[in-house]
Amino acid sequence: MRVIFMGTPDFALAPLAEIFGRGHEIVAVYTRAPKPAGRRGLELTPSPVQAAAEKYGLKVLTPKNFREPETITEFQAFEADVAVVVAYGLILPKPVLDAPKFGCLNLHASLLPRWRGAAPIQRAVMAGDRETGVEVMQMEEGLDTGPVAMAEKLVITPDMTAGQAHDRLSALGADLIGRALAALERGGLQFQPQAGDGVLYAKKIDKAEARVDFARPAAELHNLIRGLSPFPGAFFEADFGKGPERVKVLRASLADGAGKSGEILDASPRVACGEGAIRLLEVQRAGRGPVSGEEFFRGARLSVGGVLSQAEHAPL
Repeated sequence: MRVIFMGTPDFALAPLAEIFGRGHEIVAVYTRAPKPAGRRGLELTPSPVQAAAEKYGLKVLTPKNFREPETITEFQAFEADVAVVVAYGLILPKPVLDAPKFGCLNLHASLLPRWRGAAPIQRAVMAGDRETGVEVMQMEEGLDTGPVAMAEKLVITPDMTAGQAHDRLSALGADLIGRALAALERGGLQFQPQAGDGVLYAKKIDKAEARVDFARPAAELHNLIRGLSPFPGAFFEADFGKGPERVKVLRASLADGAGKSGEILDASPRVACGEGAIRLLEVQRAGRGPVSGEEFFRGARLSVGGVLSQAEHAPL
């Protein structure tokens, strides 16, 4: 089949490789434009999808949007059978959605209609969901509102991070889109409308949401921490003798114990929350690499009975 692939982040790499490996003719790859990098922002870093597509020798396009008639005309000129969209990041107008023979298929990382939108994996973990999944849907002008053809589910284990779920779902999605294109090619891809109830929107993660408030229940903080690991990373701020310092919490676990919110209960270290406690398993201080919670306890010269209090709302 003649396929246009549209994607940007790491999540889209396995699906791109699957489609390429199955021998489909990928006539173009659309991805977000390279971003400035380096201290002065003078270097441009291509997206993960652009880097992979160029290794495959595929044609890459990086339009800023699809508002210009020339951009739409160029897309239509590829005369694709189908476009596959995986975390692309740009809104596609109706002329683009309608251009391929079989329209545009979106590989979405949730069990729709739950978690439509930009951050479905993180939101599912942050909410404490016990399962999520990946689905192939027909794209419409609405936000993730189209009918669904195929799905694969993933159990979210109690300590699974968003990063771990991301990798599992990317692999599941690659296999799923491969099977979906095979079904489409033989005329066997059937779509069903989404349910009308249970709609939730996975809005982008706001920086303020990542702040760890030890006054919250331990279960909520545990979900927050694993839902934001490894990126952008939940954090708290504390003074270790040189003023407020930001500390990312990359991994934590629920633990027994009680005390003042933020109180260090032992050297593991267990930290008291509004209800229950959490154990810091892996943290990262500003400008340093990740270390175990015990290494952090020793390196920051913490003491049992001390309090990790959130600094008074330092600028984000």
